[in-house]
Amino acid sequence: MREAKTNGLTLLEHISIIREHRQEWKVTHKLPEILFLAITATIAGAEGWDEISDFGEDNIEWLRKFSDFENGIPSYHTVARVFSAMNPKEFQKAFIAWMNDCQELTHGAIIAIDGKRLRGSYKQADKSDAIHMVSAFAAGNEVVLGQITTDQKSNEITAIPKLLQLLDIRGCLITIDAMGCQTKIAKKIVDGGGDYLLAVKGNQPRLLEAINEIFSIPKLEAASENVLTQTEKGHGREETRHYMITHDLSELGDLVFEWPELKSLGYIVSFRTEKGKTTEASARFYISSAELSVQEFANAAREHWAIEVKLHWKLDTAMHEDASRVRRENSAENYATVRHTALNLLNADKTFKASIKRKQKKANRNTGYIEQVLTGQDAS
Repeated sequence: MREAKTNGLTLLEHISIIREHRQEWKVTHKLPEILFLAITATIAGAEGWDEISDFGEDNIEWLRKFSDFENGIPSYHTVARVFSAMNPKEFQKAFIAWMNDCQELTHGAIIAIDGKRLRGSYKQADKSDAIHMVSAFAAGNEVVLGQITTDQKSNEITAIPKLLQLLDIRGCLITIDAMGCQTKIAKKIVDGGGDYLLAVKGNQPRLLEAINEIFSIPKLEAASENVLTQTEKGHGREETRHYMITHDLSELGDLVFEWPELKSLGYIVSFRTEKGKTTEASARFYISSAELSVQEFANAAREHWAIEVKLHWKLDTAMHEDASRVRRENSAENYATVRHTALNLLNADKTFKASIKRKQKKANRNTGYIEQVLTGQDAS
C-alpha cells in the first residue's frame, strides 16, 4: 500500500501479519485485501457486508492501486464468513501495533479508558450477552489507541489491565472512571511508566469516606489556592464547576500506602441552572499518582468526559454502531475494530474540516479523498 510511513509499518502491512485462519485450498480472496476493502468501504460510509461488497464492485480499479484483487471482489457472504471466523484478538493487536507506529504521544498526554456496549450485538432475547468494548482514547489526538472486548460491563476490571499491557503509556496520564479504581490497575499503570487519575465512588468505600471528610463545600469556599471555577452556558442552561486539588495526604492515614505513588486528591462540585432553578450540588472525587495543578486536574477530568462526544457519540451518530445487527460469532468485535480504524483515519484528516458523516459522504463520492485519508497526502 502506498502509504506515508512514519516510524514503522503501514496499515496494510500490519493487517497482512494477521494469521490466515482459512484452509489454504479454500482461499480465493486474500485476508489483507478483505480487511483493506472493509476499512476503505467504512471510510466511505458502508455499514454492512453487502455495502462493503458493493463498494468494492464500484471501485475495483481504484482498489487495485493498492493490492492485486486477483479474483475480484469477495461477495458479501464471503466477507461475513471471514469476519465471523477471524480471531478478534489478532486483529486488535494488529490495530494497536499500527497505532503505536503512527502515533507519537507527548509527555503528559491524556489517555481516557472507558467502555461502551455494542447494543445491537446481542444474540439472546434479553440482550444480556451484548458485547462490551473497552477502548483507550488519546484525547488530544482524538484517536483510539486500542480496544479489548468483554461480555459484561463488570468485566472491565479484568479487561483494563490486559489493554494496558498492549499500550505504550510511558509519560501519559491515564484517566478511568470509578469501575477502574482498583489498586491492581493503578499499579499496572505506574509499572508501565504512566500516571493515573481515577474517579472514586462507592466501590472503594473506605477511600471514598476518607476523601469525603477531607473535601467539603465550606473548605472549597475558604480555600485561596489550588481551586478553580469554570462556567459553561449552552442549550438554555448554565453549569458551574468548582475544582479543588490537594497534595496533603496526611488525613488519609494508612490508605495512602495502598495506592501506588499516590500524590494528589481531587474534588469537583458542580451546579446546573436551568430555567432559573439551580440543581443540587453534584460532587466527584479523584486520586492521582501525578502531582497535578488544579488546572491540569480540571483539563484531565474534562478530557475524560469528552470521550463520550469525541468517540462514542461519533460511532453512534456517524457510523450507527448501536444500530448495527452484525453479531455472528466474532463479527461484531472485528467490525468494531474496522470502525475504530476508519474513525481514526477520518479524524486525522484536517484538510476537510467537517463532521465525520460529511467526510464519509465526500469519500463515497471521491476515491481521491479516500486515498488522501489513508495516506495523509493529497492524491490529486
